[in-house]
Amino acid sequence: MRSLFQACHRYRCLALVSGAAEASLPDNGCGPWMRQCALAFRYLSSSTSSSKILPWEAPSRETLLRKIDGAMKDGNIDEALQAFGSYKKLHGLPEPRVLNSMIMSLSYASSRRWLQRAFDMVLSVNQININLLNGGSLMRLALALARDQMPVPASTVLRIILESGKLPDVDMLSMAFLHMVKSQMGSYLAADVLAETCECFLGHITDRRQLKRLDPIKNNVTLFNVVLESCVNFNCMIKAQKIMELMSLIGVVADVNTVVITSRVFEMVGQRDELMHMKRSIDSLTNLPFLQYYQHFYDSLLSMHFKYNDMDAAAKLLIDLHRLRKPGVFFSSGLQKQAMIQIGSANLKTGYRIMFDPRKVDKGFVLDTESKFSLVILIDGNLLHSEKALAKLIIGCVKARNMHTLSSFLITLHNEDLNGISPLDVINACIQMGWLHAAHDILDDLESTGIPVGISSYISLLRAYEKENKSEEFNGLLQQIQKIASTMDDIHTNSSFTIKNIAKIVKDDMPLIYSSLFATLVKEFEHYNPGDHLTLEFNNSILFFCKAKMMEDALCTYKRMREQNIRPTCHTFCHILCGYSSMDMHREITILWGEIKRRLEYGELDVDMDLLDCLVLNFLKGGYFSRVMEVIGYMSNHKFYCDKWKYRHVFLKLHKNLYRNLNSLHDKTEAQSKRIEHVQAFRSWAGIK
Repeated sequence: MRSLFQACHRYRCLALVSGAAEASLPDNGCGPWMRQCALAFRYLSSSTSSSKILPWEAPSRETLLRKIDGAMKDGNIDEALQAFGSYKKLHGLPEPRVLNSMIMSLSYASSRRWLQRAFDMVLSVNQININLLNGGSLMRLALALARDQMPVPASTVLRIILESGKLPDVDMLSMAFLHMVKSQMGSYLAADVLAETCECFLGHITDRRQLKRLDPIKNNVTLFNVVLESCVNFNCMIKAQKIMELMSLIGVVADVNTVVITSRVFEMVGQRDELMHMKRSIDSLTNLPFLQYYQHFYDSLLSMHFKYNDMDAAAKLLIDLHRLRKPGVFFSSGLQKQAMIQIGSANLKTGYRIMFDPRKVDKGFVLDTESKFSLVILIDGNLLHSEKALAKLIIGCVKARNMHTLSSFLITLHNEDLNGISPLDVINACIQMGWLHAAHDILDDLESTGIPVGISSYISLLRAYEKENKSEEFNGLLQQIQKIASTMDDIHTNSSFTIKNIAKIVKDDMPLIYSSLFATLVKEFEHYNPGDHLTLEFNNSILFFCKAKMMEDALCTYKRMREQNIRPTCHTFCHILCGYSSMDMHREITILWGEIKRRLEYGELDVDMDLLDCLVLNFLKGGYFSRVMEVIGYMSNHKFYCDKWKYRHVFLKLHKNLYRNLNSLHDKTEAQSKRIEHVQAFRSWAGIK
């Protein structure tokens, strides 16, 4: 106590003599100490007089705020951050105006380092008080992060906006998505954020009149088009279907771009019925503006017909495309303002519908599908089939021994004066491929309907029969030619005309010319797989049963698929998984995961990030944490992105207090101990305290 009093007394003496000269200080044994203190006091007093802050006081709030504002105006971000750090240590977080001004300044900075600092600042403020953050500044930061190809921080900021209960600015959200979808990870996150945005507000709507809150999203179809197209580009089948269902629930009026993208989704999944239903809706229009956009739709539908090995439907569609060139033939009368996209079977109550305006197209949205076209091409403003499409039709008819369909197709085009395909080219290409009986069948069908073919096709077939040493067919065709020779314009017969004369023409006068159609046939025949349509048909049946929540029928179909040695695809398991998920059958999903895992190990199944992500979500909902960590480990081993934010959100929503007080559990069984261990592992991985 005495020493404390002496120290205070000496400090008081120091203050009294601060104005005296250093030489006048008394030396009573403590002279050096007093002299040093006086010098220090003189320095401090001179400095504090200019800054008006005492040395033992912290800088005032107003001083630090002025320093932050001044540094930001001068563009001195380092100084602003330093002052901000001092303010936070001394006084906590500043008022929202200063905080959001800091975030905005960092968002407009050109360095990625400043963007990261802004993101870190948002995370720290969000943990303390989310109400201090402004939606506008957060949206600008998210856009800046997305533009700089930082999709994970960008999605996190967007999710913080959603947690605050605010709807993000949809125009800026569209721009952010445009940057995010350039990468696979960004595309996955954009799809998740869009789904979470829709579900966040749909979940709080109890009356359809409250849907007006979603009008900004409902009226911005570009938002959905951007994400849907990225789902197609990165093969995110589950996410694409979910986005389309949400469009139906919200009531989004789609445009022509949406028609194109949804048709590609249906093609990716193998949903031919939905494409055919869409065609009926399109056919009901009196005219088709933006015809170049519908080229994508017809290309997808024709591709589906070929994949299902349905040559009758393919031939009919090709005829429809030719009729499209004749106004008023293809479309019925009466203009409809809207048409419909059916999602799921129209026979199911669980189906969804998206209305689209055929006169509406967002020209600011550039559809990146130029390299997609292969079956339907646009020539002089008309949609026509390509040579590749014709080759696929010929191969399909020949392999299915369904030459009547091909002949009827050629006859219809001739009778309706729909020029574009020469029967002669088709016959000669079949002859060059060695399909002589197919060529002969087409000749007979054309001959029976009175369509002139010309001697050259008969001669080419005769030559091929002779080369193949098929004497019976050769002689039969010679006799056939003799009977109809008088009707051929390019043969002028007389009394001396004999079969021998024709045989001479075969050998000498008619050279065989190889066409481009023959080259296309050779190329397409190499890729022809007659068993592909069986996989599609089984998958489509499984999808129907899963949508109808008839899981027993879906599993029976899957068993028949295996019995017929047809290998299941990723789509097969996606359909079954989504069916189980819609019915909260999480235990059955654990069994399904075992089947998926075995096929992955044997290399019978391609690893799909969308499928694994859906598995993690369902195991989290069901509380199967050992499976959660197993799938997460599998994703990590294959360098797939694991969305910690989403998984953590699901855990906190459903299992927030699960084993919270782990130490209070006594006499635990071995199963309980393992479960607690897996929960702890997930908490540690997800960063949940």
